[in-house]
This record gives sequence, C-alpha cells and structure tokens, in this order.
Amino acid sequence: MTMIPALILFAVTYVLMLIFSKYRPYIALGSALIFIVTGMLPLGKILGAIDLNVILMIAGTMGLVALFIESRMPSLLADLVMEKVPNVQWAAVALALFAGIISAFVDNVATVLMIAPVAMEICKKLKTNPVPFIIGIAVSSNLQGAATLVGDTTAIMLGSALDMSFMDFFWYKGKPSIFFAVELGAVLAALILYFIFRKEKGAIPRTGVRTQVTNYVPTILLVGAIVLLICASFIPNKPDETNGIICCVLFVVGLVYNYARKKSFAAIKEPLKGIDFETIGLLLGLFLMIGGISAQGVITAAGDMLAQMGGGNVFVLYTVIVWVSVLISAFIDNIPYVATMIPVIAALSAKLGVDPTPLYFGLLSGATLGGNCTPIGASANITGIGILRKAGYEVKNGDFFKIGIPFTLAAIVPAYIYIWLLYGV
Repeated sequence: MTMIPALILFAVTYVLMLIFSKYRPYIALGSALIFIVTGMLPLGKILGAIDLNVILMIAGTMGLVALFIESRMPSLLADLVMEKVPNVQWAAVALALFAGIISAFVDNVATVLMIAPVAMEICKKLKTNPVPFIIGIAVSSNLQGAATLVGDTTAIMLGSALDMSFMDFFWYKGKPSIFFAVELGAVLAALILYFIFRKEKGAIPRTGVRTQVTNYVPTILLVGAIVLLICASFIPNKPDETNGIICCVLFVVGLVYNYARKKSFAAIKEPLKGIDFETIGLLLGLFLMIGGISAQGVITAAGDMLAQMGGGNVFVLYTVIVWVSVLISAFIDNIPYVATMIPVIAALSAKLGVDPTPLYFGLLSGATLGGNCTPIGASANITGIGILRKAGYEVKNGDFFKIGIPFTLAAIVPAYIYIWLLYGV
C-alpha cells in the first residue's frame, strides 16, 4: 500500500516549503517529479492532474497587470481618489478601499505594488508614519481577492473546481453569492480601519498635479478581459480552458501593441517579467502532488476523517473548515492549502451526499482572510513589509497584529454567518 509513503512525501514537502520559502516552487516541482518517477502518480493521470485553465488565466492576468502598471493608470486613479478626501484619516481608509476594489480584479501583490508607492509619497509629504497605511492596503487587498473569479489565485482555483463563471461569484444557484459575503466583511473592516486611524486628522495638501497617462490600451485590455470573462460565463458547454485563453490572447494583443508602439524588444521582454513564473511553477508542482496523493487514496481518506470529526453534521464541518482555514492560512501560504483542500471537500461532500457549496465558500473565505492575521500569512503582506523595509521602516509584529487581527475578525465573522444562512440552512 503506497498511501502512507505518498502522505509522508506530501507532508515532508509542506515542511520544506515552510522552512525554505524562497525555494518553494522548486521543492514542489521536485516532489511532483518523485511522485511521477515512483509511480505514485501514474503517467496516464499527469495531464488530468494539471488545471491548465488556472495556469493560463494567472499567466495572462499577470501579464495584463504588468502592462497596466507600466501605463501609470493606477497612479492616476489614486490621484483622483486623493482629490476627494478631506484628511489623512480618510486618505488611509480611501487608499485601503481603493486597493480592495482593484484587488477584486487584479492579483493582490500587484495591487500592493500599485498603491503602496502612492501611500508612501503622501506619508512623506505629511511627515507621518507609513507603516499602518501600507498594512491597511495589504490586508484590504487580501480581503477582496475572494470577491470575484479573477481576484486571487485561490478564487481562480475554486471557480475552476466548481465550474463557476465570472457571474457565479455574484449570483449562484439563485442566491447572492460570495461577492456579497466579502463586501459585507469589507464594510465592517473599513470601520475598523477608520477607528484605527482616528487620530490622523492632518489635511491633505492640494497640488493640483495629476499623473499623466498617455497609453490607455492596457486599461482597455484589462477591462476587456473582465467583460469577456463575463460574456463567456453565458456560453454553454464551452472548453474548460476558455477563461485562460481569453486572458492570454488579450495579453498577446497587448504585447504586440506595445512592440508596435515602442519598436523595441524590451517592450515585450519587460511585461513578460511581470508574470510570476515561480508562482506558476509552484501551482504546477502542487497540482501534480495532489494528483499523486489523490491517486493513492489520501484525499478520500482525509474526507472520511473530516466526516467522522463532524459526525456527519454539515454545520460543524463548515465551522471547522472556516476557522481551521483562518488559523492555518495565518502561517501557511493559502495557495497550497486551498489546492489541497478542494479535492478533500469534494470527497467529503460526496461521501455525505451534501451540497459542497457552503464548505467550498467557507474554505475560500477562511483561507483568504486568515492570511491577514500575521505578517507572513499572505504574499501581499510580505510585499508591503518589503516596501517599508526598503524605505527604512521596521515593521514589528505588534504593528501588524493591531491592524490585521481586528480587521480579520471584522471581515470573517459576517462572511461566516452570511454563507451559512444563504447556503447551509
């Protein structure tokens, strides 16, 4: 029986990814290779284990975002927001909300990279501490990642697993979907941020100068991707890779336009650098690893164990999944965790003969929001802290906890109640 060796290899891989976080993609791919070479992942199941739609969608979206950032449109949008706020307190809340809105359609790390420089500049002019500003931007971007199909890698993975369209994140099975659970939490979380910044009453200087944008094509392409994803959601029996192909084709169009505009190969090379190939490699390795443990019966066994823990009570299972996801994602990157749990929940719901929707939605909300509890819980947090460190600001754990923990609780509790009332009862 090879289930035990497969489980041990999977567990060791997780531990190594935690210890050597910089080498996470290589560890995952190396482990996947061992699964294949040893026969724990049969050759005939390799292609079936890889979710090509997720990989194509992430690659295409990252490329479009790179072009979008290069166009300086995010900076112009931030300037427009700043013109409308009366003081520093509202500026901090507005930047966080603005980051959240962008993050509903753009990768969380890219969102932080877009908005953080604006926040740093404002804080520099006002001679105020940028640490809480950047933390607020990071946690808000994490929150909104679960709001739409294209908001975060975990949302893309879940959408693919449930065959959800872009519109299904707004309206699913005749009911308001997870988008509204996220926004309900966002409203309460914004109130938390408003309270945290209650002492920041300094006025915002009005320079009258806005960022100049001369290239609107990347913005059109990014908006076009969203529109096409919405339209594709209404097409019945479409190929599984439709969403990924849409994102990649529009990115290629953007590259061609960029080359025609600049007449330089750098116009192609630089946007390609915006694609995080390490994340794609990590996902590829994870898909193959999960395919291996699934082939050896580990996923089914995990589903059986969860079913026993919940005693067959769906509410207990839902509660366990949500809060365990919050706890685990506070310390572990949510991508490998969600990738592992999706097939476990599928096996569990099949065993119990129940609708998996509340369990899946609970997984996504818990895993997405749990990363806000600690500085290492999400890539966006690590990115924001890196920006601060580069600027000479030290971020203590206490600085992060006093924003991240209340923010997380304010966001997850209403989402937890909302999802169960609409899909669990």
